[in-house]
Amino acid sequence: MEEERCCCQMISEGTEDLSCSCGGRIKHRSEKEYKDLMNRLKRIEGQVRGLQKMLEANAYCPDILVQVSAVNCALNSFSKTLLASHIRTCVVEDIRSGHEETIDELVATLQKVMK
Repeated sequence: MEEERCCCQMISEGTEDLSCSCGGRIKHRSEKEYKDLMNRLKRIEGQVRGLQKMLEANAYCPDILVQVSAVNCALNSFSKTLLASHIRTCVVEDIRSGHEETIDELVATLQKVMK
């Protein structure tokens, strides 16, 4: 069986100094959830590439700003989807298992996200 690693361990392979911000926990997602989230990120990545092309083409500032707003909206939508999934799965499971400190973790996460 493959060893479970946190996301920071997977990202930092081959690098020397990356602190782990996820606390070492991992989330096993269904294939559908994984694909849906990944597709959203790929669309956002495409939007960001579009912004780069607009800048390279010397597009008019307001046109670029409108597209930046669209990217921000897409990222916010991604975050809301991920947060909803986290609450419905991880948080509920932890609370049912008696790990009520998860509520504090959720509050701290929301405070970071909603700056």
